[in-house]
Amino acid sequence: MLLSYLKIAWKVLLRRKFFTFISLFGISFTLMVLLVVYAMYDHTMGPHTPEKRVDRLLFITKLELWSDHSQSNSGASYSFLDRYVRPLRTPEKVSIATDGGSLVAYVGNQKLKLDTKSTDGEFWQVLDFDFLAGRPYTVREVREGAYVAVINESTSRRYFGTTQGVIGRFLEADALRFRVVGIVRDVPASRMLTTADLWKPITVSTVDLRDPSYLGPCMAILLARDAADIPTIQQEFRQVVSRVPVPDPKAYTEVRVYAEPILGNLLTRELFRTTGPDNGTGRFMALAFGLSLLFMLLPALNLVNLNVSRMLERSSEIGVRKAFGATSGVLVGQFLVENIFLTLLGGVLGLGLAAGVLHLLNGSGLIPYAHFTLSGRVFGAALGVAVFFGMLSGVYPAYKMSKLQAVQALKGGTN
Repeated sequence: MLLSYLKIAWKVLLRRKFFTFISLFGISFTLMVLLVVYAMYDHTMGPHTPEKRVDRLLFITKLELWSDHSQSNSGASYSFLDRYVRPLRTPEKVSIATDGGSLVAYVGNQKLKLDTKSTDGEFWQVLDFDFLAGRPYTVREVREGAYVAVINESTSRRYFGTTQGVIGRFLEADALRFRVVGIVRDVPASRMLTTADLWKPITVSTVDLRDPSYLGPCMAILLARDAADIPTIQQEFRQVVSRVPVPDPKAYTEVRVYAEPILGNLLTRELFRTTGPDNGTGRFMALAFGLSLLFMLLPALNLVNLNVSRMLERSSEIGVRKAFGATSGVLVGQFLVENIFLTLLGGVLGLGLAAGVLHLLNGSGLIPYAHFTLSGRVFGAALGVAVFFGMLSGVYPAYKMSKLQAVQALKGGTN
């Protein structure tokens, strides 16, 4: 039966090629935009290198000293994170890192600007980098202040001209001489908390590790033993923060600092200016779903009109089928199958267009080291959206036409 419906759907689509073209264009363009946006979101927030275990990660990147009259905020100091975050019992691992600024290296007359990140040794245990050669620097090397570095693939090619035989060689930048111990695959700049051209021990950075103030340039990354432990870690951290003494009680009344998943950390808490346990992720998801639905509504209404026009031409066919005993439910099922078939064709075209747009974005260099792809999650989302789009635009016309009386339909009536 399904095969027969698909054959009929194909014949109907070929009958009015102009209507079919308009329908497919509207569907494919809508899906292309949604898929490109979702692919970029997935590339930034999803489980990709080096945050492959993103569902088990929490980030602490902002600390605020707050009162009704004044606020001061920045990252946290190393000493604050070392004193109040590293001793937490629930996380499996805790890492402290900071944006190390830029270093300038020269290859002949060519100037290379290298974005760096300064980290502890646990950084490589919390995150999952793809090593092409060598190894990460160790906790011991960090403690000893060794001038060692892990570089990305592009830096290795630009500085040494290759990724082969580089381990153990030295890279000089800003009068500092680092021994290269590892080479990793490029991390896209969209992974803002972990990307760099060169990673080095935090003990050889300019950060004052003994500074007792709360505000500073550092962040912490917490790895949970299991995704289910995330709320427990957040609760433990809130209890610790509630006991943290306010550094200047005359100026401030509260220390605000939160351990957040990557979405809450980078986007939703700042977007909605939330405080307390609610970081606004639920509101963001509801808003994103609502905007996506509104974006699909206009082409869906257009497709409804086209479907009604197409079905009006088939009133005699509907009358014949009803005369031979076809129920309204059977007719609704047939029309929905036909419409979902159309939207799936549009989905295939939308996937192709989205792949082309993402390829252009990758080649543009707009986001360094970006490699947007149509992953399995994006493909699954495309399939779901196409089916939903087919249901959204097909239910009303199918129901309307299935309710025609057999005699009226045979006469070509549509009222």
